[in-house]
Amino acid sequence: MSDKATAVAAWEALFRAQVQVMRNLNAEFPGGEISFNEYDVCFNLSTQPGRRSRMRDLTGHLLLTQPSVSRLVDRLASRGIVEKQPNPTDARGVYVALTAHGFDVYRSVAVQHAASIAAVLGAGLSDGELRTLTELCTKVRRAAGQGVTPSRPSPDTASV
Repeated sequence: MSDKATAVAAWEALFRAQVQVMRNLNAEFPGGEISFNEYDVCFNLSTQPGRRSRMRDLTGHLLLTQPSVSRLVDRLASRGIVEKQPNPTDARGVYVALTAHGFDVYRSVAVQHAASIAAVLGAGLSDGELRTLTELCTKVRRAAGQGVTPSRPSPDTASV
């Protein structure tokens, strides 16, 4: 287990880097047909079998609330980029599927967006460092996903 101050410093560095990278990518995003958040929905659907996902699973992959995801999906559906499908095993559940048109839109934007990502991250890191960053971020995400909950701080460690 790492020292608390070191962990906080690492978090701060990770968070600040993420904020700056996201600002740069938002500024460079080719948002003619879909917005950054709509792209995120399309990206997540494109990685799923059949390019579809249960609405609740999709929501779990996004940094948006369930009502926001529902509105976003409705907007995408109204433009033919996704379609809602009933869940045959759960009458209350809904699948969201990327349409063929939606996949074409996603692919077109993804090519341009990937170039921006490569430029932003490649400007500061070598290929080896990018691989290390990927490994470290994956390790942090997996550990955080295991439901690690902090213990109650003792009085002598309550402040950082």
